[in-house]
Amino acid sequence: MSNYIAGQTVHEKYGGVIPELASRAHMQNIVPVVDTALAAAGCDLSAVDAIAFTQAPGLIGALLVGTQFAKSLSLALDKPLIAVHHMQAHVLANLIGEDKPDFPFLCLTVSGGHTQIVLCESPLKMKVIGETIDDAAGEAFDKSAKLLGLPYPGGPLIDKYAKLGDPNRFKFTEPQIAGLDFSFSGLKTSILYFLKNAGASNVYKEEFLVDEVTRQQFIKDNLNDICASIQSRIVSILLNKLKKAVKETGVKDICIAGGVSANSGLRTSLTVMGKENGWRTFIPAFEYCTDNAAMIAIAGYYKFLTKDFAELSINPSARAEW
Repeated sequence: MSNYIAGQTVHEKYGGVIPELASRAHMQNIVPVVDTALAAAGCDLSAVDAIAFTQAPGLIGALLVGTQFAKSLSLALDKPLIAVHHMQAHVLANLIGEDKPDFPFLCLTVSGGHTQIVLCESPLKMKVIGETIDDAAGEAFDKSAKLLGLPYPGGPLIDKYAKLGDPNRFKFTEPQIAGLDFSFSGLKTSILYFLKNAGASNVYKEEFLVDEVTRQQFIKDNLNDICASIQSRIVSILLNKLKKAVKETGVKDICIAGGVSANSGLRTSLTVMGKENGWRTFIPAFEYCTDNAAMIAIAGYYKFLTKDFAELSINPSARAEW
C-alpha cells in the first residue's frame, strides 16, 4: 500500500557504504519512515496484520535497528512477527503487481553483494542452483567505475555512459567457469590492466604500462565505449549462465531481481534473449529492484499465509544460508 525509502548521500564521499553511518541513520529515520509509510497507505498500526522485517543477510548494525524495532512493534501491538531473508525477498519482488511468473520460475538475482540463479518452486521453496565463487556482478560494476574515476555508486553511471558508446569497441574475456556458477574477479583484473595499459593489453606487462597522464587521457577520450564494453561483458556473463540454467532445468518463466536488475543493458538484453528463445520474461519495476520495503512485505505476506512466525528471541545475522 506504500513503499517509502530514506536514502543517504553521505556514503558517496567515502566511495562506499560506511556501516556505522548507515546504522546511525537507521536509528534516526526508522520512526519517521514508518509514520510516512502509514500516512501514505492511509491507515494506522491497528490495521496492520503482522510485522515483517529483514533478519538476514546485511550490515549487522542496520539489521539490529530494524530487528529490535520490529520486535518492539510486535510486542506492543500483539501482532505476529515475521522474519524475512533479504535475498528471498528480492526474488519475490517479481510477485508484486498483476504480471507474475508461474511456478516454477528461474530468477537471476544480481546485486552489489550477491549474484545467484535461483530455482523458485513456490513462494517459500527456493533453491540456489548457481552463484558467484568470488565477486558479485554489482561489485564488478562499482569497482570498474572506481577504476574509471567515477563517483560512488558507479554502476548506474556506467549504465548511463554505456548508452552512448559502442559495446563492441573493446573486448574483455568471459571467464570459463564450470556449471552455473559465476566469477567476476578475473574480469576486474582484466579491466584494471586494460586501463593501466591505456587499452594496449588486458594483462600485466611492464612494457605496456603507461604514465598516469596518458591513462587518464585515454579514459577521457574513450569513456562511453569503455563503459559500453564493460557493461556488455558483465551482462553477457550473466545471461549466458542463465541460458544454460534454462537448458538444464527446462524452466522458461525467467525473472531478474536485485539492484543490478535496474541496469538498462541487462533489462534490454534479457527481453531480447527471451524473445529469441521463447521465454516468458519478468522484470520488476525500478522501485522494487533496489533494496525496498515492498519486497519484504510480499515475502512477509506469503509467510503470513502459512503462519510462519518468528519468536521474540530471534536475532539478526550478517550472513545466513537460505
